[in-house]
Amino acid sequence: MRSLFATMISVIALASAVRAQPDASQPKQALADFLLEYMEARYSGLDIDGDVLYVSVRSQRMYHVRGRMMHKEYVISTSAKGLGGEQDSYRTPTGLHYVRERFGAGLPPWSILRDREPTGKIADSTASGTRDVITSRILWLCGMESGVNEGGNVDSHARWIYIHGTADECSLGTPSSRGCVRMRNCDVIELFDQVPVGALVVIYDN
Repeated sequence: MRSLFATMISVIALASAVRAQPDASQPKQALADFLLEYMEARYSGLDIDGDVLYVSVRSQRMYHVRGRMMHKEYVISTSAKGLGGEQDSYRTPTGLHYVRERFGAGLPPWSILRDREPTGKIADSTASGTRDVITSRILWLCGMESGVNEGGNVDSHARWIYIHGTADECSLGTPSSRGCVRMRNCDVIELFDQVPVGALVVIYDN
């Protein structure tokens, strides 16, 4: 069986191929296959037959794998401060997570949420001070790796790590968030309508 190291080298190479060939369905599916093989080896007994979201920090892309098939690719942004799980670090945590809670169902696009509640306001992408505004939908993540993203001072859920819409869509594709995974408003609404509570999310630096 292919070693974990060899598998991850293949994942990195295929992720690069996917970016270079945005319409190449075969490399995208190969990326999904290698990702799932790696997850099966690393997280023994994990059910990966449902929805899996793979956040590639290096490429600033998120891949939605459903039923072991590559379903969709999204441009995203992770933290401007890099990777890390510590409280108040404003870094993006790595490793295995799941969607624990969802907020914003039915809200108009670009709706502003504060403390996961709608404010009744609509974001203006041209206004100043919109960089950290959370918009449209929230998928609240919970870590599944003790000492990495779960428990103590590295708990992703306690740190309010979300996948969410942003009013600063121009920054997507580059690390620019305060720890969360940012998406376009139309994309996060689409994803929200497809991904249930319990869906797996893996965040890797490759």
